[in-house]
Amino acid sequence: MQIGYARVSTQDQNLDLQRLALQQAGCELIIEEKLSGSRFNADRLNAARPGLQEAIAHLQPGGTLTVWKLDRLGRGVKGLITLVGDLEAQGFQFRSLTESIDTSSPAGRLFFHILAAMGQLEQETTIQRTRAGLEAARLRGRIGGRRRVMTDGKIESAQQLLASGMPPKEVARNLGISIPTLYRWLPASRRN
Repeated sequence: MQIGYARVSTQDQNLDLQRLALQQAGCELIIEEKLSGSRFNADRLNAARPGLQEAIAHLQPGGTLTVWKLDRLGRGVKGLITLVGDLEAQGFQFRSLTESIDTSSPAGRLFFHILAAMGQLEQETTIQRTRAGLEAARLRGRIGGRRRVMTDGKIESAQQLLASGMPPKEVARNLGISIPTLYRWLPASRRN
């Protein structure tokens, strides 16, 4: 059985083009959803996508989940790979009409695995570049992260103000910090 899944991002968009393509592809049932791709985690088949969950629930072993275009199923390569891998593990096939991907054929599986390998390469390359950039910055004397809000001078001033009896709320306001920041840098054990 071939189940179609169609999705648009906003209520103003129209599903007609996807619906027609899925019908012509032979889908026996088409589940439609109006949900922005930025509102779900494409890495997993999760409950935030009720339409996709419903489409998968209708699949039977050997069945195929069909989409008009890959981006209707997910946003990133990693998420798509994970999602299609999850489908495959459950005994389902996947088909994307626009990209001509069909995991029921050896060529389709090969293409998808090449896509997966490229996605993994991209991820590992990004990690390597990030590490190299951080190391180069460290060698130049730069330290990553936000600047410390509490300088040594502010810590000393806070201790003196608290010792003089000023309420913590006033101390925090005078130093331009939040009360949680004051307590984080000057726990009760260090205030005396």
